[in-house]
Amino acid sequence: MNDGRSSSEPGRSWLSRITDALHGEPDSRDELIVIIRDAAERGLMDNEARQIIESTLKVSERQVREIMIPRGQMVSIRADEELRDFLPNLIESAHSRFPVLATDNPDEVLGILFAKDLLRLILENKDRIALKDFLRPAFFVPETTHIDKLIREFRSKKSHMAIVVNEYGGIAGLVTLEDALEQIVGEIDDEHDYEEDEEVLIRETNPNEWIVKAQISIAEFNEYFSSNFSNDEFDTMAGILLKAFERMPEEKEQIELNRFRFTIVQANGRALEQIKVEKR
Repeated sequence: MNDGRSSSEPGRSWLSRITDALHGEPDSRDELIVIIRDAAERGLMDNEARQIIESTLKVSERQVREIMIPRGQMVSIRADEELRDFLPNLIESAHSRFPVLATDNPDEVLGILFAKDLLRLILENKDRIALKDFLRPAFFVPETTHIDKLIREFRSKKSHMAIVVNEYGGIAGLVTLEDALEQIVGEIDDEHDYEEDEEVLIRETNPNEWIVKAQISIAEFNEYFSSNFSNDEFDTMAGILLKAFERMPEEKEQIELNRFRFTIVQANGRALEQIKVEKR
């Protein structure tokens, strides 16, 4: 029975249906998001599509410094290192690309070593490996670069990794294409993500109580807990806590900051590993 609708209606894309649903032009990004959410509620798109559109709109407001891997957590290689010295760390990290740093200047990135290139060299049974002869070019982005521009840079340069530099030209960290895309489509898991539960940054254990990795970025912590800790001085919550304690705290020690109580759950004497977070 024909109800009066065009037979092509089921095949129309959600984007074309949203376009038809818009009455007038939105005056701001917030107004556009309201329209998109309304369209989702009326069944013009599914929630996954809505979330992707909203995230795409928001990436233009976020900077690389919010999603980068801080320098202290980078897995890198010095140009003068022997294979037997750096290979265990590379295997443990399960990464596919590694920055190679100059021997006499840790702020100079000579290039990027691909794991597949290294594997080929190993299979050739070379006694000594001249890393400089097998490096791919590195490209650099300021830490203030917006994520939408970063994605365009990755595409134009056909690259999957960028070295993030600060205003003085020093290495602030690195960022990958996967890091950027996750801001739009959500967490991208691979086989290594499933192997280790410790990769879960935040785990709720009780109402208003969570176990959190201390190396979580301040931006991610703020987003999850709707807090406003500053990342002007530090990249991770470990930095915030170490400054507050003014020393390396021991396990079970507590401190209250803003509206949270932090308890040290796990520390290894050199770094904080896990903390308990409670809302006061």
